[in-house]
Amino acid sequence: MDRRKFIYSSVAAVAAAGLASCAPRPSEHKPGTSGRMVMRFYPYELQLAHRFTVASYSRSSTPDVQVEIEYDGVTGYGEASMPPYLGHSVESVCGFLSKVDLGMFESPFLLEDIMEYLDTLSDGDAPAKAAVDMALHDLVGKLLGAPLWKIWGYNPSKAGATSFTIGIDSPETVRQKTLECAEKYRILKVKVGLDSDEMMIKTIRSVTDLPLAVDANQGWKDKYKALDEIYFLKEHGVVLVEQPFAKENIDDAAWLTERSPLPVIADEAVQRLSDIPRIRGAYSGINIKLMKCTGLLEARKMIACARADGLKVMLGCMTETSCACTAIAQLSPAADFCDIDGNLLITNDLFKGMVVSDGLMQLPSGPGLGLVRL
Repeated sequence: MDRRKFIYSSVAAVAAAGLASCAPRPSEHKPGTSGRMVMRFYPYELQLAHRFTVASYSRSSTPDVQVEIEYDGVTGYGEASMPPYLGHSVESVCGFLSKVDLGMFESPFLLEDIMEYLDTLSDGDAPAKAAVDMALHDLVGKLLGAPLWKIWGYNPSKAGATSFTIGIDSPETVRQKTLECAEKYRILKVKVGLDSDEMMIKTIRSVTDLPLAVDANQGWKDKYKALDEIYFLKEHGVVLVEQPFAKENIDDAAWLTERSPLPVIADEAVQRLSDIPRIRGAYSGINIKLMKCTGLLEARKMIACARADGLKVMLGCMTETSCACTAIAQLSPAADFCDIDGNLLITNDLFKGMVVSDGLMQLPSGPGLGLVRL
């Protein structure tokens, strides 16, 4: 085994240990008479404060499924969010969850076993699996009486800033959205990928000089034009470029990354841990999202393996409640960039969890995810 493969497999094994190694001794937690996990789930439509437009679609709401797992009178929360490009639906998520039998496991501490079992039920269904994963993590943290960031040894003061997303829109609306958030955040994320890219950047620059990240959402087609645009973006205070080309276009991504003055981050091109070797050399970093990778257990493995490959780590989200956003934020001290604003884009959040103050994320101190049900 060569050195790279040895490091890659080793860090994955270390990350995989996760919370399983934190399982309480019998004297620390004594299960009650129920001794089994019970899962409940229900659909919940997320309402966006503003219509959201990216290079390939536009929407004003996002379908979602809320999940609760109860064990010994303690309830863990999770959710599955389904923006259009993922190809999932409320019906597919509920259909998958209906097949899940958690009663075959003794406790939520058997995270590795449970997630391996979920993968035997289907090759896909990542959002549904992520919902189960985060509810289990919430449960485990509550049973241990500590927040996940503390269990994992992270420093919450290093959670850092999150960007706030400005979707593609008219100059007037872009200017209005920027004015609304420029004083609240330290970095903005701008959706590009259409003929309006230059307009978007110049309009935002007429309002604020905050650092910007841009996300083309696979919208760019020509590598030479893309490189020219990146130089334009760098001159206008952009600090990174996310998913410039179609996810299958690895060759052009590698060409662009080699020449780009800015980091080029893979989003749609990397879903799960197994995708990281495939994009090696083609990108500067990866964007990890729970709805893509099946949850926190795999996200931690992806962080470890990305570091072994010298890749930057970005943490992102879909349109989500504070449940999923707070879950991914637990990992924020281990990331280079964070775009965890999905809960800030909706008007009907169900929870209070991670909050943003002066542009910086503040992780809750409560056990598990630290959520408060509204």
